[in-house]
Amino acid sequence: MADFVLHIYDAAHEQRIAGVTSFIGEDASGSFGIQPNHVRFMTVLVFGLARFRQTQSDWQYLGLPGGVLYFHNNELTVSTRHFIIDSDLENISALLEEQLLKEEENLQATRESIKNLEQAMIKRMMALNRKSMELL
Repeated sequence: MADFVLHIYDAAHEQRIAGVTSFIGEDASGSFGIQPNHVRFMTVLVFGLARFRQTQSDWQYLGLPGGVLYFHNNELTVSTRHFIIDSDLENISALLEEQLLKEEENLQATRESIKNLEQAMIKRMMALNRKSMELL
């Protein structure tokens, strides 16, 4: 049976998985599948779950917060910020939901920090403007 190699890269590590016979992912246009000897293909994955199967194995689930997928010469490369692999759909779904909530909290904290920085800059600019007006 034909197969291909899956390379998954994130900010901290990489994983090479040989013997992959099928990959199913999702991009902005919807779900798609890749099998061995697929034509060259590149897309941007959305936040969520992809899955892949190795020869004579059950589906493995790949949870990721989006990423770039590239298939060429029977090698599939996925580059993302972070990924989780698990064969238990319920477990990986819970981990992915937890990760999404953490990212949302971090995003909210970043927005609040930027808002505070903007307010401090406006106050400083107003104070500098008052000082320059006093000097005239």
